[in-house]
Amino acid sequence: MKNSVEFHRRPSVAAYMLRSLTPSAGLKKAGGFPPVRAIWRGHRVDRGRIAEFLRLAGLRADRTLPMLYPHVFGFQLQMVIITHPAFPIRPWNGLQIRNRILQRRPIPEDAVLDMETRVACQRILEKGAEVDLHTTVRSRDELMWESINTYYYRGRFGEADPVPEGRCAPEAGGFVVDRWRTRSGTGWRMSGFTGDYNGIHYWDWYARRFGFPRALHHPQLILGQCMARLRISGAGEAQRLETWLKGPVFHDSDVNLFAQIGPEVTTFQLITGGEKRPAILGRWNSCAGKTGLLEENTNEGT
Repeated sequence: MKNSVEFHRRPSVAAYMLRSLTPSAGLKKAGGFPPVRAIWRGHRVDRGRIAEFLRLAGLRADRTLPMLYPHVFGFQLQMVIITHPAFPIRPWNGLQIRNRILQRRPIPEDAVLDMETRVACQRILEKGAEVDLHTTVRSRDELMWESINTYYYRGRFGEADPVPEGRCAPEAGGFVVDRWRTRSGTGWRMSGFTGDYNGIHYWDWYARRFGFPRALHHPQLILGQCMARLRISGAGEAQRLETWLKGPVFHDSDVNLFAQIGPEVTTFQLITGGEKRPAILGRWNSCAGKTGLLEENTNEGT
């Protein structure tokens, strides 16, 4: 595959962050998002690093990896793709707007993992474009976990495609589960986990350049804190998590977590103090179906 990159150790952050500063071709000139792929073979869990993430998120240690582990520590492959020379838009112009995670079965903490992320689907919208990055995690060739992260880029890129069905966020509501104040000083540590060193996550002055009043948290950390308070550990056999990122969560912010908790389905929303609109909407459910996320994309329309 022409635009394929393979790693047998952690990808070099310096290499892809430097690439992010180079000019891009633009979506129209490139003719869409090309089929870029990044593979990380033989990944092993660093117990010290996972313990620190669990502590920051408030998640409990288990004999298996938390459901969010590949979403956090495999995010570096997404950074490799969105900074790849063939990727037509620079990463700073995009917003991560939706995540879908399907855990087929728990991942043992001593498993050797092969992770792969690639450009899957794309859509032209009336006022922008979306691209889906599909990630798979295998151990001994068994597919154990997969996700689709959707990124949105504002602009005029051509005639709009039909809007896919089945992508609506859940209805807001529920009862207050917990209230807390987010901490500052976590941005650099989370960057070390995710490989996302965008300065908006730890420099107030830099965040203001992009229209934010101060630095904002990595969404992976806030999502982990929500799951900890909902007591969703990821230890079940098969389960699914969908999240819609509606707005930023700033450092040193008061947040309120609302949820409707059921035995098989839990919906939740996180609202920052003083706001009416949720920053994060989510839906978790146990599932026994065999349909993969890409098959769902095909059924909904790409």
